[in-house]
Amino acid sequence: MPMQMGFRWYGEGNDSISLSDIKQIPGVTSIVWALHDKMPGEVWEVEEIQKVKDQLEPYGFNMDVIESINVHDDIKIGLPTRDKYIENYIQSIRNVAKFGVKVICYNFMPIFDWTRTDLFHPVGDGSTALFYEKGMIQDDPKEMANYILSNLHGQTFPGWEPERMARLDELFEAYKDVTKEKLWENLKYFLEALMPVCRETGIKMAIHQDDPPWDIFGLPRLLVDEPSIDRFLKMVDDPHNCLTLCSGSLNANPDNNVADIVRKHCDRIAFAHIRNLHHFPNGDFSEAAHRDCCGETGILEIVKAYHDCGYEGYIRPDHGRHIWGEQCRPGYGLYDRALGIMYMWGIWDMLDRLEGKA
Repeated sequence: MPMQMGFRWYGEGNDSISLSDIKQIPGVTSIVWALHDKMPGEVWEVEEIQKVKDQLEPYGFNMDVIESINVHDDIKIGLPTRDKYIENYIQSIRNVAKFGVKVICYNFMPIFDWTRTDLFHPVGDGSTALFYEKGMIQDDPKEMANYILSNLHGQTFPGWEPERMARLDELFEAYKDVTKEKLWENLKYFLEALMPVCRETGIKMAIHQDDPPWDIFGLPRLLVDEPSIDRFLKMVDDPHNCLTLCSGSLNANPDNNVADIVRKHCDRIAFAHIRNLHHFPNGDFSEAAHRDCCGETGILEIVKAYHDCGYEGYIRPDHGRHIWGEQCRPGYGLYDRALGIMYMWGIWDMLDRLEGKA
C-alpha cells in the first residue's frame, strides 16, 4: 500500500472549499479534520464527531487523521488543573476512536501556534504566500496577533482563537517561569498519561514541530531539529508516541535536513506535511510552490526518502500559495495544494515505475 493522501478541510461553513472540490483531486482518500469550534481543554462529544462523519461519508473519504485536538495551556504550563484537562483529552481520544480515527496531530507550542508576519506576501509571479520577516518578530506580539486575527475574515484558525489572543498579557505572565526544561517535563507528563488509552484504542499521538523552529518573544520551543526529535522519541519510547513531520516547519532553519530525519525515524512518522520554502539571505523566508526547484526544502529528496522507507502513513500538502485570484484561508487554498498533490503523486508514481511496481 502506498502513502495515503489527505487534504486538510476546516468544515462546512468554515472553509471556502467544498468536499465536492476535494473529491476531484486524484488520489485523495482522507480528510484531515477537526472540530474547529472547540476550545482547548473541551471534550469532543460523540454527537459532534458524528456530524463530521455524516458529511464525509457520501464522498467516500475516511476521517483517520485529526488536526488538531489542541492542548490546554494549563497542561503546557504544568498547573495543578492540568490533570482535569488531561482527563478531558483522554475522553476525546476514546470518543474519536469510535469513528476509526488512527492519528491525532497536535503541537506543544506556548501561546502561539505557527507564526508569520505577512499572510499575503507577493511572490513575484502574481501569486501571494505566507511570509516570515525575522526582524518583525522582535517587536510587540500583540501587533502580530492583531494582524493575523484581522486577516482571517471570520474563519477560525487553531492556535489563534480570539478568546485566547484577547488574554495575551495573562498568558505571557502564566508562562514566565516555564523554562525549556520545564516545558519538556510537562510534555512528558502529558504523553505518559495518554499512552495507556493510545495503546487501548490504537491511536497514535503525532506531534507537529514548532513553527518556526526557534524561540520567539522569549517563549521556549522544543521540537526544532534532529537532536530534539531524537530526545522526544526516546523520552516516551512507545510506538504510539509519534511525529507529524513537517518539512516546512523544520526547514525554516535551512540547517535541518528533513530527508535525513525521515530515513532515521520513518517508523515513528504517523503523518507527514509536505511544504516548500524559499529562503532569503537575511533569515526571512516565504512559502513556495511544491515543485523542488521553487524552494530550498528538498522536496524531491524528502518524497524519495518516504518512498525508499516504504512509508504507508498519511501525508498531505501543507501551505500553498494563493493563486488564480482565489479568495481563501491564508495558506489553505484549493488550487496550489491540488497542484502539490499531483506533484507528489508524480514523484511517487515514477519511483514505483523505476522499482517495477507500476
